[in-house]
Amino acid sequence: MEQRHKIDLNSDVGESFGAYKIGLDEEVIPLITSANIACGFHAGDPHIMRQTIALANSSGTAIGAHPGLPDLMGFGRRYMDATLEEIKDYFTYQIGSLQAFAVSQGTRLQHVKAHGALYNMAVKDVRIWEAMAEVVSTIDKKLILVVLAGVNRDELKDMGKKNGIRMAFEFFADREYNHDGSLVSRKEPGAVIKDQKKAADRALKMITEGRVLTKNGSEIELSSDTICVHGDNPAAVNLIKQIRTTLSESEIDIVPMGKFL
Repeated sequence: MEQRHKIDLNSDVGESFGAYKIGLDEEVIPLITSANIACGFHAGDPHIMRQTIALANSSGTAIGAHPGLPDLMGFGRRYMDATLEEIKDYFTYQIGSLQAFAVSQGTRLQHVKAHGALYNMAVKDVRIWEAMAEVVSTIDKKLILVVLAGVNRDELKDMGKKNGIRMAFEFFADREYNHDGSLVSRKEPGAVIKDQKKAADRALKMITEGRVLTKNGSEIELSSDTICVHGDNPAAVNLIKQIRTTLSESEIDIVPMGKFL
């Protein structure tokens, strides 16, 4: 009997703070299988962290820490000249904070995924992935570190083995790719895919064929364990629904990454 494909759907949530409401967590979280929860540096606050975990628990959605750079005003999307030791401290502080809230509600973290500029910095400098892996390994070897699929895959696999942790390779259904497997900059026209069917078809092709069409029209090999779906506007909610429908119709199981990695 042929084994069915399994894939995780993740989304960045818990990004409201103080008097500011950001995103549509109540609608998004029930549709995904893994929630990346902001930890207060780029977004979120202690109350939102607690509330988001509770919402995820009620939906049966796995939870993970989403550490970012200490840049609330820039939403963690501005690059910072941080040392590797500073990055380790940022990671440790934020994971520990969310971990405490998870324990207080009788649950545990499944994964860790860096946010925004910190994630992109790691894509360009593999030493940052290494620093993150070391922190995750030290805190809890059961945690999964989410990394970008398409760049430095073999090196990242070896890094996971070296640190005794699992790596989840991530695909972005609503982003265009460069030929080297990196994401096209948001500053370029058409970098973000808004056509729901196109995004869903790209996800399906990636899962079933292990290939992705790049911005210049060529195809590259790319496979992943989790698909990032953005849920910060009404159109994106429909995008998630379209991806779920397309994958389900193709008999692809949508489950938390921790259940098959």
